[in-house]
Amino acid sequence: MFSTRDKIELNNLPKHIAIIMDGNGRWAKTHGKPRVFGHKNGVVSVREVTEASAELGIEYLTLYAFSTENWARPQFEVNALMTLLVETVKSEVKTLMKNNIRLLSIGDLGKLPEKTRNALLRAIDETKNNTRMSLVLALNYSSRWEIVEAVKKISQEVKAGTIDADQIDTSLFSTFLTTRDIPDPELMIRTSGERRISNYLLWQAAYAELYFTDVLWPDFRKEDFYQAIFDYQHRERRFGMVSEQLEKSF
Repeated sequence: MFSTRDKIELNNLPKHIAIIMDGNGRWAKTHGKPRVFGHKNGVVSVREVTEASAELGIEYLTLYAFSTENWARPQFEVNALMTLLVETVKSEVKTLMKNNIRLLSIGDLGKLPEKTRNALLRAIDETKNNTRMSLVLALNYSSRWEIVEAVKKISQEVKAGTIDADQIDTSLFSTFLTTRDIPDPELMIRTSGERRISNYLLWQAAYAELYFTDVLWPDFRKEDFYQAIFDYQHRERRFGMVSEQLEKSF
């Protein structure tokens, strides 16, 4: 059976792919089920994409699992999401270890429920020596929060005299972000037909290629993932230059 994977250039893969996993609630509604049903089925898509990434050789995969704005959702849904996260992390550790995948997380983890945070931190610690790929969960995360926190920390350093204001540039600023040890994403995918990035990796995605698909997250499978990468590989990434300059650099 033909797959878009056969057309993907393995020497031209994005090092880091970020995904906004959207559409769980609408998917559940189309099946006449509560929103939590969609979140549970979305776990299957997480497995599919993680497996596809590892098989291709993607080094970093970041998933927007829970934003700071998501706390505003109905309490029942928030509680169910936190419970699902604990169950999923616990059940997937063995698979992560088997496939040599490291788990990381970005966001304000201190505000997560203790049970959720502890399960997450245990899994991060258990997988810390894995080297094949890094799976990054963005939890209680928002870019505006992250940027403000970075500004606060830099301000404190300037006040203490350990950083001179004239030293502040984009490189230094990046070292104060939660992603300081993670390369910027080259490709950002959003499912469900929405055309926005919703406070996700705003600084880091400055030059990311954006890919939007109408597929709802619980229906997103490897083939959909391959199509996003194939599309990425056929874009011209100019980084402010013109096409002629890129041609001369090769």
